[in-house]
Amino acid sequence: MLASSLEDRERERRLVRTRLAISALFFVLGLALILIQLYYLQIEHYDHFAVLSTENRVKIQPVPPSRGLIFDARGVLLADNHPSFSLMITIEKVRDLSATIAALKSLIAIQDSDLARFERLKRQRMRFQPVPIRQNLTAEEVARFAVDSYRFPGVEVQAELIRSYPHGLLTAHVLGYVGRINEDDLKRIDKSNYAGTNFIGKGGVELAHEDVLHGRVGYQQVEVNARGRILRTLENTPPIPGQDLYLYLDIRLQQAATEALGANRGAIVAIDPRTGGVLAMVSQPSFDPNPFVEGISKADYQALLRAPDRPLYNRAIRGQYPPGSTVKPFVGLGGLALGFITPRKTVYCPGYFSLPGQAHRFRCWRRGGHGTVDLELGIVQSCDVYFYSLANQIGVDKLHAFLTEFGFGRRTGVDVAGELAGLLPSRTWKEQVRKQPWYPGETLIMGIGQGYFLATPMQLAAATAALANKGRFIQPRLAYARRVPGATTATAFPMISRQIQIPNPGDWNTIIDAMAKVVESPRGTAKRIHSNDYRIAGKTGTSQVFTIGQKERYDAAKVPIHLRDHALFIAFAPVEDPRIAVAVLVENGGSGGATAAPIARRVIDAYLGGTPLNDPEETSGGD
Repeated sequence: MLASSLEDRERERRLVRTRLAISALFFVLGLALILIQLYYLQIEHYDHFAVLSTENRVKIQPVPPSRGLIFDARGVLLADNHPSFSLMITIEKVRDLSATIAALKSLIAIQDSDLARFERLKRQRMRFQPVPIRQNLTAEEVARFAVDSYRFPGVEVQAELIRSYPHGLLTAHVLGYVGRINEDDLKRIDKSNYAGTNFIGKGGVELAHEDVLHGRVGYQQVEVNARGRILRTLENTPPIPGQDLYLYLDIRLQQAATEALGANRGAIVAIDPRTGGVLAMVSQPSFDPNPFVEGISKADYQALLRAPDRPLYNRAIRGQYPPGSTVKPFVGLGGLALGFITPRKTVYCPGYFSLPGQAHRFRCWRRGGHGTVDLELGIVQSCDVYFYSLANQIGVDKLHAFLTEFGFGRRTGVDVAGELAGLLPSRTWKEQVRKQPWYPGETLIMGIGQGYFLATPMQLAAATAALANKGRFIQPRLAYARRVPGATTATAFPMISRQIQIPNPGDWNTIIDAMAKVVESPRGTAKRIHSNDYRIAGKTGTSQVFTIGQKERYDAAKVPIHLRDHALFIAFAPVEDPRIAVAVLVENGGSGGATAAPIARRVIDAYLGGTPLNDPEETSGGD
């Protein structure tokens, strides 16, 4: 009995010792694991976790630069920035995005278009970047959200500067507009420089000078609490604001040119021949660029796209039209410079021209013909036969090379985004594009600005300015200077020019004198716009929209409006000291002398201060 009791106590002691040993072993193992983990966290990966800890407390936020302003030549503000409030959502800070948006809709009106834009922008941004869900909040909406903002972690109201265009339709085709950055924009821009920026130039001067207007992004390092609220700013690198742009454009002349064009579809480009500065650039009809800034509705955009007069189409730099007879002074100069004619060499015009051995008649606009015509009369009366004959003598290869000198067939390089090059046809072009040989008859109609020949109003104005300058071709420009905000001086953009060389400089005067007589001579096709205040040199043009058969006659009254001839006119003034060169294009406007020339005169009067033109009697016939 006693021996059994002693054995039980001994077994209990062994059991206790065993349990103590096992407990000690687990304790040691646990302590070892803790020490290993501490070593891993505090020594082995100290730097990594220190950075993570800091990033949870410190955030780097981009600070967008303010966009540069745009002024006209007189300092009138053309593009401004005004403050606007937007409701922004930072995706990574929102637990239930759908529930948050639903709750926000009970406070602030959020349309389906807002949600569609939000979904699009959300895909373009990082989760830590705020995305606007509603823009242009009213003061009442801002106050309403402020009261309940505690319910919406990750949602905040941000103020940003929004572009506005106070002159609306008047400058839309010159300035273009800014719009939200899209996926195509992201492929071509420096994303780091656009961090925090929502807008980018989409056309016109805004796009052409995006690098000047945008500026450089800044950054600030801020300390935030666990809910992401900013507690203080630790470091601040301010943004560099975009530079202001100063244009050659005169908004008063732009207004006068727009009124002169009236309800016609067409374009006007006015250039200062001394500088190449674009004084006015009108394309009618136009559109209001302001709705594009914050995102135009789909319905409104579709309405603009489907409008029959195409208001979004910039006719001044993208409209490519047969230049018609406006090209005759350049062809005539080519004939002199290349030695094919002299000013007194004559051609007999019976009302048509035929190539040797061919029965096809290339008709003059005057059915009865002009009789004996020299170069001056050929320009003054715009005789087609004279220039058929001259173009045939020069040949397509030399004619193409000479007209290229005046910028036909290539972009002028004007600083407005979207310019097209027109088309100056050549033998090589036709073989490569049309897979056909060049025919002699095509040279003839090229000599009167028809056939494949296409030019933009900007090209015509630049070429006319070169004529006024007697061969000095200056690349047209809208912007003449840029200025850092607050600076007292501006930096001018360089002028780019070249001299068109011809053997006899006196030939410039021969052509200019003939163009002056287009306006001053009783036989001139633009005699109705003669001014007593200053001398104008010009050339009318009427370009066909469709081909007329050999046995057919053109009768505007029987032709649908959209098939009627385009009216053109080029001019510069004063002849002795040119200060303005103008190109006018009126789609389906009929005669250049009757329709386009009076418009050009009104533009010149507005700039030079001439006596306003009374309504001229319609010029009969001719171009």
